[in-house]
This record gives sequence, C-alpha cells and structure tokens, in this order.
Amino acid sequence: VQLVESGGGLVQPGGSLGLSCAASGFTFSESAMSWARQAPGKGREWVSGIDNTGATRYADSVKGRFTISRDNAKNTVYLQMNSLKPEDTADYYCAMKGDLVTTKLVDYAYWGQGTQVTVSS
Repeated sequence: VQLVESGGGLVQPGGSLGLSCAASGFTFSESAMSWARQAPGKGREWVSGIDNTGATRYADSVKGRFTISRDNAKNTVYLQMNSLKPEDTADYYCAMKGDLVTTKLVDYAYWGQGTQVTVSS
C-alpha cells in the first residue's frame, strides 16, 4: 500500500489550495479515504472522509470550506480547500481503511507521508 500526497504550499488567508493523494497497492474503489492534519505542536485530527459510495463527511472546523472528492479511475482522492485561515496551517495526511469513513484515526491502517500547508500573509 502506498499513499502519496501532493499540492501543499504557502497560501494567503482567504486563498485556496488543492491537495491530491495518489493511491496504489490496494483496491481503491472499495476503500474509504480520509484526510487528517497535524498543526505544529498539536495532535493529529481528522478533517474529512469519503467512503466507497462517495458519501462525504467533514469536521465542523472545515465544513463549508473544504471539499473532498475521489476519482476511482485515477486512484486519487482530493481535498479542495477554500477560504483558508491561518489555523488551517498543518501537515495534511491522507489515510485508507475499509469501506466506511470513521473519525477515529486509529481505525486507519495506512497513511501517506504528508504535505505541508501554510496559511500566512
């Protein structure tokens, strides 16, 4: 199993950024995928998830600003982040588990290496 995130960078407050996670080594279309983040000096927190039917869930802190999607033909999950705030600054990770999304990070067996997002003027 391999998960490779990309798309991080520096963006000004109010700006947008799109993250991608390319997956391989498992049946992507049958899996639930989530994004989590870890801010400097803080624990990792679940951000958003999409299950194998395309149903999505979001943490309250990002609801209405972030959009998760998946392309099963490309084995890729995306996170579009709009109206970014300085408190969104973190390393963002994608993770895989079985068919249903959960918000508990311990349920996810596989993780990518992360991509850094910095929101600053």
